[in-house]
Amino acid sequence: MSLIKRAGVRIGILPIAALSLLAAGCGTQRPGTDTATGAPSRAASAKPSRPSVPVDFPCPGETPTPNPQATAETPGPAAPPADHYAENHGFREPLPLHGQRRCDGIAAVQRIKNALEPLRTHNDIDPDTARRALTALGYPAAQVETYKVEPSVGFAINASPLCVEGKVNPHFIEANAFGGYPDGTGCKPPSGGH
Repeated sequence: MSLIKRAGVRIGILPIAALSLLAAGCGTQRPGTDTATGAPSRAASAKPSRPSVPVDFPCPGETPTPNPQATAETPGPAAPPADHYAENHGFREPLPLHGQRRCDGIAAVQRIKNALEPLRTHNDIDPDTARRALTALGYPAAQVETYKVEPSVGFAINASPLCVEGKVNPHFIEANAFGGYPDGTGCKPPSGGH
């Protein structure tokens, strides 16, 4: 009977000994220490990457404007504003275009202004004529929206991934290209935020 108890104890000790050997090997390599090949450990090389900074370059027909340099004399807010309006309504701010998309947006805005200029100069501005002028540029009618905004006609074009919106009246044409909205779908501004 004592032989059976000893065999049972030995069998129970075997799994415990195996687990302790496995556990003793875990965690001996620290982040940043070299491995046998001289390369940093996986934990040290898995640093979070910074988001890529978009690169803007002069687009065809665009004259580069110098970037204003901040100086020590530039006044700045001494404390953060107490009003969180801008923070709470940031979801309604359009996303800027960068790189080649920015150039595509500048070209689209110029084409749109050229197409709407005859309407402005002849004071023939209504949602139907503006829509016809915009669809004549090749934008599908389903992606062009025009609407009356006294004394102007507003327009929105969903040429995904490019969005263009603006207005035309007898005095000026305004058009802006952007990349959609942070919390919106397509080129429509979202109705609610966070």
